[in-house]
Amino acid sequence: MLQSLSCSLLILATAYAQSNAIYSGSNTLPTTAFSTTSLPNLGGDVLPTGVSYISHNTTRTLYTRSLSGEIENFATTIAVANASANSVPAAASPSQSSSTSFTLLQGSNQPTPAANGTVTSNSTSTSTSTSEQPTNTQPCNNYPELCDRKYSNITQVAAHNSPFVAPNNAASNQALGVIYQLNDGIRMLQGQTHFVNGTVYYCHTSCDLLNAGTAESYFAEIASWVRRHPYDVVTLLIGNGDLIKVGNFTAPLESSGLARYAYIPPEIPMAVDDWPTLAEMILRQKRVVIFMDYEADQTAVPYILDEFSQMWETPFSPTNRSFPCTQERPPDLSREDADQRLYMANHNLNTELTLAGISLLVATVSLLNETNNVSGFGSLGVMASDCNERWRRPPNFLLVDYYNVGAGSVFEVAAEHNNVTYDRPCCGVVPSFASATSRSNMVLAGMLWVTVLFLSA
Repeated sequence: MLQSLSCSLLILATAYAQSNAIYSGSNTLPTTAFSTTSLPNLGGDVLPTGVSYISHNTTRTLYTRSLSGEIENFATTIAVANASANSVPAAASPSQSSSTSFTLLQGSNQPTPAANGTVTSNSTSTSTSTSEQPTNTQPCNNYPELCDRKYSNITQVAAHNSPFVAPNNAASNQALGVIYQLNDGIRMLQGQTHFVNGTVYYCHTSCDLLNAGTAESYFAEIASWVRRHPYDVVTLLIGNGDLIKVGNFTAPLESSGLARYAYIPPEIPMAVDDWPTLAEMILRQKRVVIFMDYEADQTAVPYILDEFSQMWETPFSPTNRSFPCTQERPPDLSREDADQRLYMANHNLNTELTLAGISLLVATVSLLNETNNVSGFGSLGVMASDCNERWRRPPNFLLVDYYNVGAGSVFEVAAEHNNVTYDRPCCGVVPSFASATSRSNMVLAGMLWVTVLFLSA
């Protein structure tokens, strides 16, 4: 009976997801969508229990930083990026690219990771490619003003559960795939992985609920985009849902081609002032920062960074619309230590659906127009400002669901705190489905039918 109730709740949650018109074909949600009430302080995706958080009493130096004159080539890099922006026609699809040649700086004095996690050095070289042209519209994550800013001094928009794009599935958190996300300006990609039969998959809670495919295939998509955009810096936050050893992630990262761009920090851990500028990361072509929430081991795999010794988070999967900017993970962090780390504002509102004591938390999509807004109660803009006031600096990452809702409002919030102007078009085209009204009726009917089945059992 418990299994039947779980299935019924899943069906109900899926109907709930359909009712909220995320895939309505526009970047805003109708105000008549089926509404729910958020529950305070219940959490979202279940927080793991019995986990340990890494702490460091001293800083370990891995290598000596040096650009060795590379900075002199940066003017050329910027000129090439701007030239490509002026010459590349609008793409017909997220993956389309031109065949015009371009100059790409490769190599650095930074170590390069091997598949087994060992570190080797490489030298600077310049190569010309005629197969794929960089498609950046602007260098340094769309804003040349950010080139000389440290990675730790920039606010970036993060896609919560980036791979989970599944129409009419309650476990979905985004409407557009990872290539669209990156094209639109998302610069952190977060998602939950699970280990099934010796393979790492991106699955939400369970691979029976939502299976987005193997980690390797997802990493390969990111690597393809990074290769075509040599003047962008991207962050990947891997959720290690089954708390497996970090070595299980090296094969998919290496095979996908993503590891070749992985940034290896010169020190463990990195304090906020230790991070390089975007320009340095771009010149070295080590432009993908990979964090893992649990079980990272930077001595074994130096390019998979432990998240919580270098970054903290506000309350996890919040259900409280006031979004308090308080530090939750890692627990018991002093203000002094918090000031020395990056931090992420979790701004993905959740709603709990409960039937006979069984609970499932899903994205509160009916309030996304307000949650993703630049102003108003429960908005991303208000939370970012509150965080800025409380911690004397804005969040490094703004984690959101369905970033496309609001037609770029989430990027406008980030731009404000970066002291730049957001004026890009947003967002990719979302497929349309049945009307919100009919789906709302379906939810109500489904709720009644499940209740009848339960009471008659």
